[in-house]
Amino acid sequence: MIEVTDSRQAIVGETPVRRALPRRDRRTVGAWCFADHMGPVTVASGDGGIGPHPHIGLQTVTWLLAGELLHRDSLGSEQLIRPGQLNLMTAGAGVAHAEENVATPERQLHGIQLWVAQPESTRHRDAAFEHHEDLPRVDLGPADATVLVGSFAGTSSPARRDTDHFGVQLTIPPGATAEAPVSPGHEHALVVLVGAIAVDGSALTVGQLGYAAPERDTIGLRADATEHAVVMLLGGTPFENEILMWWNFVARTRDEIDAAAMAWTSASDRFADTGSQLGRIPVPPRPWSSAG
Repeated sequence: MIEVTDSRQAIVGETPVRRALPRRDRRTVGAWCFADHMGPVTVASGDGGIGPHPHIGLQTVTWLLAGELLHRDSLGSEQLIRPGQLNLMTAGAGVAHAEENVATPERQLHGIQLWVAQPESTRHRDAAFEHHEDLPRVDLGPADATVLVGSFAGTSSPARRDTDHFGVQLTIPPGATAEAPVSPGHEHALVVLVGAIAVDGSALTVGQLGYAAPERDTIGLRADATEHAVVMLLGGTPFENEILMWWNFVARTRDEIDAAAMAWTSASDRFADTGSQLGRIPVPPRPWSSAG
C-alpha cells in the first residue's frame, strides 16, 4: 500500500513551495530529509531570489523543469542551472550559498529542491559542490527515467552520494503505465511535479507525497489519461540515525545547531562570503534558546 500525505504550503524567499518532507510523523525517507516543490510560478524581474544562508550536515539537490537559477557559494562556485541539469552541494561542517534569479523579463520557474542527510562518516568533513549537465536516462517502455543520484535499473548517476539512496525523475505519457524496479531494502517516496498518477490503487497528485515501505521490488505507476505525469521517485536504506533538523541545519543535537547559528550570526570563518549581492538571511529565533 501507498501512504498518501498532503504537502505543507510554505514561502521560500518570495516563492511559494509545497513542502512534502519533512513531516511530523516522517522525518526521512532513506537519507532524503527535505523536499520543496516550487512552482510553476512567474518570477518577476525584481525578485532577486534567496540570499546567502548557511547549511551543515546535508546535501542540497537542485533540479529544474523550467527557468534558471544562479548558484553562488562560499567555496567560490558560481554556476547557472537550467532544466535537465543537476546542482549538488555538500555542506559537511559548513557552507553558505545563495540562489539568485537571473535578471530577465518575467518567466516561469518550476523545480524541486531536495536535501539529503549526511551520515556520521562525512557530515563533519569539508564542503563541496558539483554540477552535472548530462545525466543518464533509462527506458521504461512508454516512460522515461532520468537518474539524478544513485543507481536505478542498472544505471548510475555520476553525482556524489554518501549513503545508499537514489533519486529519479520519471516522465510518463498520458494513460501509460510504468513499472519502476526498486530494491526491497529501500523505502520510497513519490512526489508528483506535473499531472497525476495512480499507485497501488491510490491517486496521487501535485501537492501530495506517496510513501512506500520496504519489501517490494517494483512500483507500478499509471499516469492520468488526460495529461502526462512527471514524478520524482526517491528511495534509500532507512537512515542510520535520528536527525535533528532546524532551519537550514541537519544535526544530531541542539548544541551543534546553536554553534552553527552563532557562527553564522557572528560572520565567522566557518561560513565564508558567497559573493552574492543579496542580503544575508538572519538566523531566526531558536525555540529552545534564549540567545535566539
